[in-house]
Amino acid sequence: MNGKSSNKMWGGRFASGPDAIMEDINASIDFDRKLYAEDIRGSLAHADMLATTGIISSDDRDKIVQGLNTIMSEIESGGFEFSRRLEDIHMNIEARLSDLIGPAAGRLHTARSRNDQVALDFRMWVRAEIEKTQTALTNLIGAFLNRAEEHADTVMPGFTHLQTAQPVTFGHHCMAYVEMFGRDRSRVRDALARLDECPLGAAALAGTGFPIDRHNTAGALGFSAPTRNSIDTVSDRDFALEFLSMAAICGTHLSRLAEEIVIWSTPQFGFVRLSDAFSTGSSIMPQKKNPDAAELVRAKTGRISGALIALLTVMKGLPLAYSKDMQEDKEQVFDAAETLELAIAAMTGMISDLKVLNDGMKAAAGSGYSTATDLADWLVREAGLPFREAHHVTGRAVALAEERGCDLADLPLEDLRDLNPSVNEGVYSVLTVEASVASRTSFGGTAPDNVREQIAWWRAQL
Repeated sequence: MNGKSSNKMWGGRFASGPDAIMEDINASIDFDRKLYAEDIRGSLAHADMLATTGIISSDDRDKIVQGLNTIMSEIESGGFEFSRRLEDIHMNIEARLSDLIGPAAGRLHTARSRNDQVALDFRMWVRAEIEKTQTALTNLIGAFLNRAEEHADTVMPGFTHLQTAQPVTFGHHCMAYVEMFGRDRSRVRDALARLDECPLGAAALAGTGFPIDRHNTAGALGFSAPTRNSIDTVSDRDFALEFLSMAAICGTHLSRLAEEIVIWSTPQFGFVRLSDAFSTGSSIMPQKKNPDAAELVRAKTGRISGALIALLTVMKGLPLAYSKDMQEDKEQVFDAAETLELAIAAMTGMISDLKVLNDGMKAAAGSGYSTATDLADWLVREAGLPFREAHHVTGRAVALAEERGCDLADLPLEDLRDLNPSVNEGVYSVLTVEASVASRTSFGGTAPDNVREQIAWWRAQL
């Protein structure tokens, strides 16, 4: 390594450059090159503000702008040579700018530090990712709304403890995921509001004595205002933690959905069939059709949750203000963002072309005496029994049906009257799965008309 070149970048405090091990542990260019567009955009705004306030000349500003635009073109065309010797994206761009325009490049870093520079770059990158996530979630919710509309009347079993509980509709089940991903979308919007402050101008940690205009750069970079405390500004990674928190919760929702798809697509359940686009075969068993896309979504949630824990651990013991530990913030966020984007896209595709097996769902909906609660409710409503007594009578009816090997609807009226003399022919109107779901008209219930109302409400929100 050339010690003289390193000394040029680090300044006169260091007589020689770090050895190879120090270079390996210190360099971040291998991953923070991803921030090149944000870094250049921030520098363009900073240069313009320096010229507007008279801190640098218009001529120097114009040279800087021309040089930065050239560098942007070089990077995007693949012609830019990144150097680990120059540590990070900031110094790589600054060194190339110096090659292109000479001494004017040295004036760009006036009134800023790499501390506020990286805080800006990373915040802008996370902001763009959050906006992409918002769009992806909107598409996923839209896919669910379409399926819910198609299957507002399709009966399926609702489960608790993965045991058949009560009949619901597949449309209502789809709308449960709309609610989940809708909350994820609201967290995305909250995160965008909280990161809407510009770090540029905080400098190393104490601000600067130059007469900069931080409101100018904040506006130029699409922020509503500059941050209010320079110490917090350079030591804050809440925006990254919040993104990872949101991503981990969303990943958990995706994983729960993936698990249901895996279960539903088994021959034992037979509720859905995945398209060939999201399935694979077996190398030895020709009959197999494996839900690999769903399984991988389920697995990738661990990477996202791991990223959150990793960054929380990095930040938990850091005194104010900046510490080099914070260089470990980016790889976790980059990986989680890419993973989440892929998982949402895969799930949107799976839901969009999933084949729903109505007959299998309906057959399962009536299993396990799923209309038992409807019988108990009928005894309360029509026969005037207290619910606890109705619950007891219904339990005896279930035991009798189980003994006879039949459904509740197949028990003769005389047998039901033996359990309680108040029972009449009207009881059979609630013992079918269709009647059960149609009766659940309370707000948020599974009745098909309710489902359609909720679909309309969500379409309006989107």
